[in-house]
Amino acid sequence: MDDDTPLYSIGELARTTGLTVRTIRFWSDAGVVPPADRTPAGYRRYGQDALARLGLVRTLRDLGVGLATIQRVLEREVTVAEVAAVHAEALETQIRTLRLRRAVLRAVAGRGSAPEEMELMHKLATLSDRERRHLVTTFIDSAFQGLDVDPGFLATMRAAMPDLPDDPTQAQLDAWVELAELLQDDDFRAGMRKAAIDQIEALKGVDRPAPAEAERLAELIRQRTADARAAGIAPQSQAARPVADELVRQCAELSGRSDGPEFRAWLLQRLDVARDSRYEHYWRLISVINGWPAPDMGPAVDWLTAAVRASGTA
Repeated sequence: MDDDTPLYSIGELARTTGLTVRTIRFWSDAGVVPPADRTPAGYRRYGQDALARLGLVRTLRDLGVGLATIQRVLEREVTVAEVAAVHAEALETQIRTLRLRRAVLRAVAGRGSAPEEMELMHKLATLSDRERRHLVTTFIDSAFQGLDVDPGFLATMRAAMPDLPDDPTQAQLDAWVELAELLQDDDFRAGMRKAAIDQIEALKGVDRPAPAEAERLAELIRQRTADARAAGIAPQSQAARPVADELVRQCAELSGRSDGPEFRAWLLQRLDVARDSRYEHYWRLISVINGWPAPDMGPAVDWLTAAVRASGTA
């Protein structure tokens, strides 16, 4: 070693860097900041590069990087960029977990949950995206397996997966916990399956419209019935008759049938199935979780059903 090269004792390094002697000694023993020399008495002496090493080691340790990984960085086995990328990904996972824990604790505090409910809420809230999708997919498969369900309906169900944000609102967390509980409820699954069977029976011998056409009709029903309600038109009133007749005619055309008593009886049966509270509740929870506009077909279907029944032609 060049006699002109300044060497530092551990105490001098500590004063220069602000680190404790104990920390520097520990890192030195770990091999990440090796001494450049020793005095005749065996005391460690460090070269100028120790200051740079200590700065890098302290930064990486503050970021949660382990000493073994730091040693690999210093020996140029891996780059700082590679280590940073891995740890950034790990931190993202930790941050998401902490946010979910915070949301669960707020829910527990707000609901006065029992210990058992708190444990369940935490378990459900911390499921991964893959686990959530698996839970929903398993429910759909078991509820509709073997049924001649409209492929468009199944595609819509499978596409509408709950996507819980990293920092969910209390409403989103509550909706996900409730949905997850329902997905594992045998009675709820059986009710959804029965509603699907009823719908299949109602659609026998009827043309199945394209999804875009069905959505266009649904929007028309929403709009016309909303306008009627806003105008104060009761579904049982005479003023409701033209609105109901128009919508029934549109429904008949879309299904390839003609309006008449037989069709209206069939339509009422289908409207009753469509109004099934389980479907409505399922989609409401999905909408809350994903931040979508809440489904609003319930009031529209109620008004149209009452108007058709009041027409006396069913």
